[in-house]
Amino acid sequence: MAALRPSQECLADRPDFGVRCYRLAHPPPPMVISMQRPDPWHGHCQLQFQHHGDRTRHQGGCSAPFKLLRAEHGADGRCEMPLLHTAGGLVGGDQLSIHLDLGPNSRGLVTSVAAQKVYGSIGRSQVRPEGSWARQQVDCQLAPGSDLEWMPQELVLYADALYEQHVQVQLAANASFLSAEIVRFGRTAAGETLAAGRWRSSLAIQRLNEDPHAPSRWELVDRLELGGAGLNDLHGLNGQPVFGTLVWAAPTPLQPDQLAQMLREARADREGLEGTMRCSVLGQGLVARYAGPSSRDARFWFSRLWERTRHLRGLSQPQIPRVWPLQEQPLRRSMSTMNTAQATPATH
Repeated sequence: MAALRPSQECLADRPDFGVRCYRLAHPPPPMVISMQRPDPWHGHCQLQFQHHGDRTRHQGGCSAPFKLLRAEHGADGRCEMPLLHTAGGLVGGDQLSIHLDLGPNSRGLVTSVAAQKVYGSIGRSQVRPEGSWARQQVDCQLAPGSDLEWMPQELVLYADALYEQHVQVQLAANASFLSAEIVRFGRTAAGETLAAGRWRSSLAIQRLNEDPHAPSRWELVDRLELGGAGLNDLHGLNGQPVFGTLVWAAPTPLQPDQLAQMLREARADREGLEGTMRCSVLGQGLVARYAGPSSRDARFWFSRLWERTRHLRGLSQPQIPRVWPLQEQPLRRSMSTMNTAQATPATH
């Protein structure tokens, strides 16, 4: 215990004051406060989808902080699986691993129950003032004839957050993969930005050849990093707080007239939405980008494109997953337009 001595400046030195006060001769060192867990969380989720009869069934499991909610089935028998992250957000050092394995002719839709939050890491710990990265790894294996839609709800990065995601997709020659992801940089309503934080994303889609001895090909290798000046530069986000990417690797090559119609519809689907929206074609599919002020408008545009891709695949109209928040029906416009066109009788 540190030695004590009477205080020279204390009122106790006065003759009319009867209580002596003391101060530490050797004050203890300052307390080190860390905003990070001693042992970062590493959650695992592994799901297998198999086609049985007229629907797809799943099996698998997960570890904390993941939790699987009750699956539902769409009109086409697709298994719709919501994932819940019970921790309420990620901090520096946390890691999430997701493995999705789709059997032949199976169909799956994987989404999240709520927006994923990543808390600030830089400057929150005297042990690691530079911060620690939160990471997520997603691996997808798609067998012949399978169809996967990876559609988590938006990611919200708090000020000074560090987040990195890798998505690896390996799909058979006639399999389909659709991904739609949206990220918000800072809590805009509170006047917050990403500050010194950074966001990294890597998406790699590899198409296998029908001949097992023939080499595979890369449908898309997309690596992005945003932070610092890139958030405000004209060739970056130009000050917009929301960024999103939709990618569709189609099961078969699209014909030129199909691509032209898809791009026309994508432009028309921007009506009433705020932000910069661009769409271009891949060797066998398409990619769409959103940059703007509204995660809702990004979600609406991507949902309309999602409906278009379903139509090209000859599948049923998509329904908004039950775990998504109550909102205006983003498919209503495109669906009502198509229904009106189909219901209008021919005139001579």
